[in-house]
Order: sequence, then structure tokens, then C-alpha cells
Amino acid sequence: MSHTYYVYIMASRTKVLYTGVTNNLERRVWEHRNKSIKGFTSKYNVNRLVYFDETDDIGDAITYEKKIKGWLRIKKIRLIEENNPNWLDLAADWFS
Repeated sequence: MSHTYYVYIMASRTKVLYTGVTNNLERRVWEHRNKSIKGFTSKYNVNRLVYFDETDDIGDAITYEKKIKGWLRIKKIRLIEENNPNWLDLAADWFS
């Protein structure tokens, strides 16, 4: 049985960034939006999905997440803007 894993970047309106990994992107975005888990994203209102990638290998997902987390902010911004130049919320209509 195959699973899908997601590496994702969330942003606040002021472009505070958070990178994470999950096996259920919709649920995880909902948790960020609703501040259901106290911590960095709830404190800084990081609630907009601006980038994600998927894989069927959890090891690859964790490695990629760690790689992104190790990047300078400018490189993270470049990744987002190459895929989402207008910083649109990619999950804007998921919960309407």
C-alpha cells in the first residue's frame, strides 16, 4: 500500500515562513489555520499554504524538509516564487 507524504511551506501575510512534512496536507493546513496546535505557526499567524511537494517515500520527504529548513531565507523565497510567484494561498478554497 502506497502513501503520499508532503513537504510544505506555510507563510503569514508578512511572509514569516514555516516548513513542515505531513502525510495529510489538508488536515495539517486546517490545523495551522485554526491554530489547533500551539507553537510557532499559531504565534506568528502562519496560515497560508504557499508551496508543497509530494513523494511516496517518507525518508525522501524528511530529507527534503531538513534540506529546506537548512537553507537561507532567500533560497526558500526563491523556491516559493519559482512555483508560486504571487504567493497565492494554494489552499484558499479547500475549506469553503
